Amino acid sequence: MTDRPDPDADTNRREQASSIGLVTGFAWSIVVVLLVFIGGGIFLDQLLDTTPVLTLIGIVLGLVGAGYQLYELTLLGQKNRPAGPIGRRLERRTGTRDSGPSGRQ
Repeated sequence: MTDRPDPDADTNRREQASSIGLVTGFAWSIVVVLLVFIGGGIFLDQLLDTTPVLTLIGIVLGLVGAGYQLYELTLLGQKNRPAGPIGRRLERRTGTRDSGPSGRQ
């Protein structure tokens, strides 16, 4: 008996690695969105002497942006629902999502 590599196991490993990469990318984008909005609010508050108004607005906008990205991440995990704009762009780049029930991507 010869030991041959299992092609299904290789495919599963590739899909898992692709999913981990996708989730990691989303996590970093969430961090960047929070840092940009909160950091921008702090910077503008110091520049315009409006402390803490613009920092609080930056926190709110950062949380809204991060929440939207988390929502997109949940859409990527569901094959029966279409992905949002960010998810569609990532799918085209990585080719990770299968066709949905309608046969369309």
